[in-house]
Amino acid sequence: MLSHGVYSSGTTEGRQKFVPFTRHSAQTTLETFTLSAAYRSRVYPIREGGKILEFIYSGNQFKTKGGLIAGTATTHYYASEEFRIKQERTKSFTCSPYEVISAGDYKQSTYCHLLLGLFFSHDVEFITSAFVYGIVQAFRSFEELWRDLCNDIRHGTLSSRIKVPKMREAVLEIITANQSLASRIEGICEEVEVMDWFGLIPKLWPNAKYVYSIMTGSMQPYLKRLRHYANGLPLVSGDYGSSESWIGVNVDPSSPPESVTFAVVPTFSYFEFIPLYRHKHSCGSSHDAAADDDFVEDKPIPLSKVKVGQEYEIALTTFTGLYRCRLGDVVEVGGFHNGTPKLNFICRRKLILTVNIDKNTEKDLQAVVEKASYILQSQTNNNAELVDFTSYADLTTQPGCYVIFWEIKGDAHDHVLQSCSTEMDAAFVDYGYVVSRKTSSIGPLELCIVEKGTFKKILDCFVANGATLGQFKTPRCTNNPLLLNILHACTLKIFRSTAYA
Repeated sequence: MLSHGVYSSGTTEGRQKFVPFTRHSAQTTLETFTLSAAYRSRVYPIREGGKILEFIYSGNQFKTKGGLIAGTATTHYYASEEFRIKQERTKSFTCSPYEVISAGDYKQSTYCHLLLGLFFSHDVEFITSAFVYGIVQAFRSFEELWRDLCNDIRHGTLSSRIKVPKMREAVLEIITANQSLASRIEGICEEVEVMDWFGLIPKLWPNAKYVYSIMTGSMQPYLKRLRHYANGLPLVSGDYGSSESWIGVNVDPSSPPESVTFAVVPTFSYFEFIPLYRHKHSCGSSHDAAADDDFVEDKPIPLSKVKVGQEYEIALTTFTGLYRCRLGDVVEVGGFHNGTPKLNFICRRKLILTVNIDKNTEKDLQAVVEKASYILQSQTNNNAELVDFTSYADLTTQPGCYVIFWEIKGDAHDHVLQSCSTEMDAAFVDYGYVVSRKTSSIGPLELCIVEKGTFKKILDCFVANGATLGQFKTPRCTNNPLLLNILHACTLKIFRSTAYA
């Protein structure tokens, strides 16, 4: 029976989807987390009764005109009985009470998550969030908030920045004054602040065994900063799912996030796989020949017929009533686990930069940005760091061009940023792009440097429209007018590539 509706975040394609959420959805979430915890405990055993520092966030629920309770999938799950059962089954308990998770203000909730995580610092067994972005965002906030947090622990108080009454009451019922803990945290922060917070996590949470979160796809650019905070603490990639259904679990927790695969759980949905073959460009190709994406499709096949090394798009028929629903994810079969395929997430299918006959995916974009970010760090002696990025294909000019927005931390000379722009332009290897640049049918790539806090404004924009921090994924390619207005308004400098000149 249908009981709830779920809004997806809308961060990927710029619009929210509304899909069913039933008791079965909550039960498969419980099953996923229980199964995943069992595999993790084989490699990284944790103490029973330990704490989890979870950066998790619940949004508001509301009723639709038809009487359904609507909200995000995480909002429904955190309010469900299954969330409590999951903690009891795994013998691990979140540091934060429900009043913190459901406060509805991610900045205030993050402060309280950090405060309670520090208060229980010796009991924390691992650190987690839905997406790795949430963890990195929390620790970037910690860099600015640590003095206030220490003060609250020292005196058993709660900062006046926390305005939500139920959250204040719940937190103040837990914390008590602890001067020695505050002094210990203060000493660690003073030590690691001068090292740009290197090794922050194992120093503050000495008994933490690993960091656990979704780290694939658009989350990979945040791994560098997370590894900086973690200093060798294992990073375990979370499981594979969507608003429509869970798909698979990580059965190899020790695998690096960049090479993780997910074993499909066949009972979650009925899975079909659409074989995908990449277009081969020729100089005579027209832009409209494959305007939507970079693939040719074959007929869907069942889970039992997939082949190792082949790329597919997943289609789901779910217990909540969705019929042959296409996810838009491109996956590759990396092997099998007890007969079920293990999937490697490649990219979102429709997130493609294209101006002419060129087709560059999210993965292609991430590769060129990573190359250029090495130049940024090496030529600034690690004094500058890429915080976040996005892009779009500008078709308002002739010829059109790629525009990539960077937010950086620290200082970089203009000649370094000019080199980064040129490096990215030259690093795209798609045949259609190279030919188009050589013939000037695509213009020089533009690198736009935006002011500090720009990507937080984008986050705030999505949260204001109903998303939660736990859902948020920075769109790597966008044509959302609202986002582009924010990005252009915050642009400080523009550098045009000199590649192909």
